[in-house]
Amino acid sequence: MKKKLLCLVLTAAVGMTMFAACTSSENIPDETTAGTTAAAGNNGGSDESKDTEAVAVGKKVGVSMPTKDLQRWNQDGANMEEQLKAAGYDVDLQFASNDVNTQVSQIEAMINGGCDVLVIAAIEGDSLGTVLGMAKEQNIPVIAYDRLIMNSDAVTYYATFDNEMVGTKQGEYIRDQLDLDNAAGPFNLEITTGDPGDNNAKFFYKGAMDVLQPYIDSGKLVVKSGQVDFDKVATDSWSTENAQNRADTIISANYTDGSNIDAWLCSNDSTAYGVANSLTNNYTGNWPIITGQDCDILNVKNMIAGKQSMSIFKDTRTLASKVVEMVNAILSGSEPPINDTTTYDNGAYVVPSYLCEPVFADKDNYKELLIDSGYYTEADLA
Repeated sequence: MKKKLLCLVLTAAVGMTMFAACTSSENIPDETTAGTTAAAGNNGGSDESKDTEAVAVGKKVGVSMPTKDLQRWNQDGANMEEQLKAAGYDVDLQFASNDVNTQVSQIEAMINGGCDVLVIAAIEGDSLGTVLGMAKEQNIPVIAYDRLIMNSDAVTYYATFDNEMVGTKQGEYIRDQLDLDNAAGPFNLEITTGDPGDNNAKFFYKGAMDVLQPYIDSGKLVVKSGQVDFDKVATDSWSTENAQNRADTIISANYTDGSNIDAWLCSNDSTAYGVANSLTNNYTGNWPIITGQDCDILNVKNMIAGKQSMSIFKDTRTLASKVVEMVNAILSGSEPPINDTTTYDNGAYVVPSYLCEPVFADKDNYKELLIDSGYYTEADLA
């Protein structure tokens, strides 16, 4: 994995300073350039602000988000819309109710409605080939947002957090909390990952299992359910209900004899919430380590209450500001910020990407990461 360089991104559209750790590359703008495009129009008339406004005049950006049912997509959409509008663009923001056909129809309407750039967080990474073909025919650039769009050469760029690193940090957290390199064990582990149609879910799983698999192979970690392979531990639609139902089955079949679950690897917060619900209802042993991702409000509350151990924090304000930089660069004919040209093969070609480094929040640092940064208020988590 490439060496990461912590870079400062100033996002005036949300009125605060944020820090994002991002992979180093000779193509990354310097710190004075990195944040100003996201703040265009609020910069007191600087030359760069005026240049950005000139690029944005009369330009429309279509933003397609999967659903409003998960908090993180509401935040992603709101951050994207706010920062693009602050930069001077018209924005067509649509949520697809987690329905592929709806998303396809919305993207088609964006194309026909004169959008100059499309930013798409796909519901299913391999279900957009036909509609993206329309975008390519009309020379409309496509930025895949957070989720890689598969099997299409119409995808121009990809903006995301380092997805494999998300899983790596989750696996390392379990390793370190259980002290697997020193403790005798064995420890019981269960695994819940994400939607099998989401390419990111496989990266999360790989990153975590690269850390944990050697301990499973040595017997230090024991998966009593026997469910380890990705297709066995995946969760359709990242659904809390689906995760909870599967956890109910695992607990009733394997943990009614008084044995403890020591850790439960969950790839994101919606699945972690389902697992925590199941444990509350069905489990009498010691509370396990539970991982998550996205720092959703309900999950941070669970973290404060001791029902979830950690959650990967991906500051969507940072990712939104990077996408604004990409849009500005594309429409001005310059090179967008890219720091990875080898990792994300979508089946048609390796998509040039920008990866930001995630961090994890737990009970010890959540105030610094989530409240002091302005991401949440104390009242949000009360």
